[in-house]
Amino acid sequence: MPGHMTQQDASNISAILACLLAVALARPQEEEVVDVVDVVEVVEEEPVVAVIEPEPRIVALPRANIADDEVEVLLDERNIQDDGSFSVNVELSNGHAESAIGTVGAEGQINMEGSYQFVDPNGNLIVVRYIANEFGFQPQGDHLPVAPPAPAHVAELLRIAEEQRAAGITFERR
Repeated sequence: MPGHMTQQDASNISAILACLLAVALARPQEEEVVDVVDVVEVVEEEPVVAVIEPEPRIVALPRANIADDEVEVLLDERNIQDDGSFSVNVELSNGHAESAIGTVGAEGQINMEGSYQFVDPNGNLIVVRYIANEFGFQPQGDHLPVAPPAPAHVAELLRIAEEQRAAGITFERR
């Protein structure tokens, strides 16, 4: 009957509208492109020899009130070797900084040791020292939570379990 819409017609129109909506939502949105580094320059071609200071130095006063577009790069030193080892030292005027060295590990991986710092939203300087190697990422910092010590009886239970393993005693799991 002309002028009359069936349930099938309504379903088809709904499906078409859903497809059009999906296409409209999937189209790329406009993004602002910002160049972070204009030029990267190799300073030296000699092997990296660096010592990470046990306590990172504070490179800038925490200044949470600096607008992102006013941040200046105070220091940007990078050295990358053909074997993958590297050193990097970056300092920004807003208190953010990173210092790291990377060396080739026994299994061919790159082991890293370094620190980074930033100013949190409350204006506190947060410093993280870390090692990243075959044992994973191992951060240290005064702001990181620390687990409470295990109760005294846990050490005794672990000692007993070790004695049992050494004696060949095993237990079935059910």
